[in-house]
Amino acid sequence: MIMPDVNLSQFYIDGAWVAPLGVDSMEVINPATERAIGTLAMGNDADVDAAVTAARAAFPAYSTTAREERLGILQRVLEVYTDRFEQFAEAMSLELGVPIDSARNPQAQSGIDHLAAFIEDLAAFEFEEQLRNGDTMVLEPVGVCGLITPWNWPVNQIALKVAPALATGCTMVLKPAELTPLSAALFADVMHEAGVPAGVFNLVQGAGAVVGAALSRHPEVNMMSFTGSTRAGTSVIKDSADRVTRVTLELGGKSPNLVFADCDLVKAIDEGIDACFINTGQSCDAASRMLVERSVYAAAIELAREKCERVEVDVPEKTGAHLGPLISQTQFDRVQHMIAVGMDEGARLVSGGPGKPEGFETGYYVRPTVFADVTNDMRIAQEEVFGPVLAMIPFDTEAEAVAIANDSPYGLGAYIQTADMERAQRVARALQSGTVNINGAYMSAGSPFGGYKMSGMGREGGAEGLRDFLETKLIAAPGGG
Repeated sequence: MIMPDVNLSQFYIDGAWVAPLGVDSMEVINPATERAIGTLAMGNDADVDAAVTAARAAFPAYSTTAREERLGILQRVLEVYTDRFEQFAEAMSLELGVPIDSARNPQAQSGIDHLAAFIEDLAAFEFEEQLRNGDTMVLEPVGVCGLITPWNWPVNQIALKVAPALATGCTMVLKPAELTPLSAALFADVMHEAGVPAGVFNLVQGAGAVVGAALSRHPEVNMMSFTGSTRAGTSVIKDSADRVTRVTLELGGKSPNLVFADCDLVKAIDEGIDACFINTGQSCDAASRMLVERSVYAAAIELAREKCERVEVDVPEKTGAHLGPLISQTQFDRVQHMIAVGMDEGARLVSGGPGKPEGFETGYYVRPTVFADVTNDMRIAQEEVFGPVLAMIPFDTEAEAVAIANDSPYGLGAYIQTADMERAQRVARALQSGTVNINGAYMSAGSPFGGYKMSGMGREGGAEGLRDFLETKLIAAPGGG
């Protein structure tokens, strides 16, 4: 696999690649080989201040651009991104360890899908509305936006933040995850080649505790949009609180998958394992709790064991539907710890377990794992593992299934498997979850994504995603309008 030509030693500020103002750096590690693939310059408060200053200077002009101009910019970004599609796939396969086929679709493909969806959303969006009482409501860009994105779906989350900011007339500073800087630097190149006006988009790489915190505390930032852990999200809220800065958050999850006895059980278990193990389990809405009706519970466990043992683990450059490594040593240690916790808590180990798969001594590879006889008060049922670890829990009634599903600090995603569509709709409405996917369906680009409770606040995608970047102004005039 060829290393994409990306700039990791500079930041993109005010329409140009510039040298960092600090001297810190870190090695970027390929999680499949544990070897360095580059050295990343790490920003500091001064770099953030320079980027915010550029975004602030660009805001007056960009915020007043016509819809047609912003549509043209987004269309050019989409065209350039599409031309460089394979570079994005290769970058994410190297930095994240995702197998190359998955790096293409869904990882790189998500950038195309979200950009295209926001173009359609912007074309149809109403920025001004006459209210029934005669007053006029106007939606205006919120200002300079700080965007902090995670490592697990690098381009997906960059597109979900950058595209609506561009669409609504905001300017921005992007702080991507330091573990996956290649795709972010490529995205900055795309923005430059597409002719995004200088200062509208700025990129500063670095650590969350330094660059992310400086961005969240900056007095000239009007909005923070963060995706990542609940712990880090609460830090963004605290750092932004003194200025009453708007904050939108997409955080963790412990998504339930409710499997009723009347479903196609073979299909449901097969797809349920895939929905848990996607991206090597490193997805915020992974279906990591499988709630199974007791009359088919034993059969479901056996199907899960058979399916898990068919799941292959292999190197990222190999084509096929296998799992790659986890992102880092820290994440590997976390998953190993949680597998040990599950065993200590008394859950029944059905497949997998601690350690690395045979033949993978190098790299952050883990064994795909299934636990049965889990109770919902166990840590593996309540805490986000962020690895290919499934917890299976039995239930007797629909009401009990809903109660177990909702007994969680999170509420990001949920899944339902049943042949009874009336029940599917009834249960979907009872679940405390921002997204509910029924019988293998999954939300499409252009739909709002976000969660209840500790899974965050605000939505990304669709018209709701645009509204998060807009302020509401009410104009009352004699005679209305």
